[in-house]
Amino acid sequence: MMYRLLLLLILGFGATAVNAQDLYKPRDVEQAYKKGTRSLDGRPGKNYWQNRARYNITISARPPERTIRGTEEITYFNNSPDSLRTLLFRLIVNIHKPTAVRLSPETEDYITSGVHIDSFVVNGQTRKWVENPNYNTVQPVRLARALGTKDSVRMTVKWHYDVSEKSNREGMIDSTTYFLAYFYPRISVYDDYQGWDRTEFNDALEFYNDFNDYTVNVQVPKNYIVWGTGTLLNPDAVLQPAFASKFKQSLTSDQILKIATPQDLEAERVTAQNAMNTWRFKANNISDMAVGLSDHFVWDASSVIVDPATGRRASVQAAYNDTSADYHHVVRFAKEGLRLLSTTWPGIPYPFEKTTIFQGYAGMEYPMMANDETYADTTFSKFVAEHEIAHSYMPFYMGINETRYGFMDEGWATTFELLLNYIHMGKEKAEEFYKQFRVMSWVRDASANEDLPIITPGPNLSGGGLGNNQYGKPSLGYLAVKDMLGDALFKKALHEYMNRWNGKHPLPWDFFYSMNAGSGKNLNWFWNNWFFSNYYIDLAVKDVAKSSGGYNVTVKNIGGMAAPFDMVITYIDNSTDRLHQTAMVWQANQKQIALPIKTGKKVKSVQLDGGIFMDVNVEDNTWPKVK
Repeated sequence: MMYRLLLLLILGFGATAVNAQDLYKPRDVEQAYKKGTRSLDGRPGKNYWQNRARYNITISARPPERTIRGTEEITYFNNSPDSLRTLLFRLIVNIHKPTAVRLSPETEDYITSGVHIDSFVVNGQTRKWVENPNYNTVQPVRLARALGTKDSVRMTVKWHYDVSEKSNREGMIDSTTYFLAYFYPRISVYDDYQGWDRTEFNDALEFYNDFNDYTVNVQVPKNYIVWGTGTLLNPDAVLQPAFASKFKQSLTSDQILKIATPQDLEAERVTAQNAMNTWRFKANNISDMAVGLSDHFVWDASSVIVDPATGRRASVQAAYNDTSADYHHVVRFAKEGLRLLSTTWPGIPYPFEKTTIFQGYAGMEYPMMANDETYADTTFSKFVAEHEIAHSYMPFYMGINETRYGFMDEGWATTFELLLNYIHMGKEKAEEFYKQFRVMSWVRDASANEDLPIITPGPNLSGGGLGNNQYGKPSLGYLAVKDMLGDALFKKALHEYMNRWNGKHPLPWDFFYSMNAGSGKNLNWFWNNWFFSNYYIDLAVKDVAKSSGGYNVTVKNIGGMAAPFDMVITYIDNSTDRLHQTAMVWQANQKQIALPIKTGKKVKSVQLDGGIFMDVNVEDNTWPKVK
């Protein structure tokens, strides 16, 4: 008896140790916790800081001329405890240079000569801009005097570049329609765990930006409309009175208004008839700006209440070629998406004043904007629009390092898209859609890249492994936690994380620890299992044995991942039971479990059904084994 008691105590201590185990941290992240900028309770540490800047930008575009010319004044604030002798500039458009390192090859119409710096002034002193050949989309600039802590530096930059003829995330949509993103030289992020973010843009991994204040002036010829991030400050100056009035009406209207029709554009009666018009946009505490311009894209607009408690509205706009049939529905799709994101999942009122869907070729998100393709299938058009709008929360409300930890934003946008599709199309169709686009590639691809831990930094991954680690796998992990905690507790924990870290730069550990705190549960065993392991989903029915109360079903976890599943029992009378098991069943033993079936009936068969948690080998999911 004493031996058995001692054994139980040891086993109990072991289970507690598993529950309380901490999470692996890279050495640079570990240093942040030691310095007190991050806290093990998931909150920003007492010494947390982040830098920021103020950008005053003016650009001019004269399509069909491809050259974009710009000038900007940057005031950069050093809130770090470090003295900075070198600043790191980010010139993302240099990805178009022939010598740029891209994840995949590009065609000739994508190539340009990149960004050309015409003049550079630091604190009133003209400096020669010298390109460092060891860098491409980032360029270090050594200051004449180190920038001290709590000090600022003012810089003026003039530059020009040619818009790429091949549109991707940015570029020419057609000869008189441009989508301009990453169009200005900016300061890279300097943070508390890696210092300067020196990761080169490779046209695949996404972005990491500080929260800055922006004023952007876009100079274009008459009859060109400009759509952009932030508040349009001067509609009366750039639009003729009837169109300015219609635009302002749309900001508070439930109706979808045709601000500019093909007939209006053809008659050249939409914009002010100055030789050049300057469209002025302003946005504060935001991570980026993007603009689109065209002389023939039509313009729809409306608004939707995103905060029922206060009645706050957000503007919803679409800019598109009138021949694109699906885009005539896009404002309606976006309004519904904003309403549901604000009131269901994540259930936080849309944090910005507007969103604009611009017809392009990218399926790509920007603050308050999306550059989306046109599709024959309007279901897919809605799917893409809502996915990109969902990114408003991650990474634009939460300042995530997408380059290094893309699963913190793409995984969430993927999760929200499924939860919204439950409402749009019902559970069965939504899950088939989700499996097809988000899970199937992981299940079917048995390559070494596929089972690398989700926590693996993006620059160290490639191919399908990168995509699945950012989209499907983490989304399933988030959904498994939702299933395990229940909707109410899961949402409480998610809101705890988002309330703590919006407007800041959360790391994965900040998320994991905040979810622990918000749920009141130590979920480290689960985070370790899903995000830090090489596991995958492969369950099997090992045995079904009679017991005194019915049967015991032994389920083996071959892949090791703590996935939820349903156990479907069919009795000899052909009646069935479906017993749902959350991921919690794997907490104590992640290799094998015994599940009781309390019944007086004779069991005919047992089948494991993972639903969206697709098993890589379903042949051993049934007892007796199908021959």
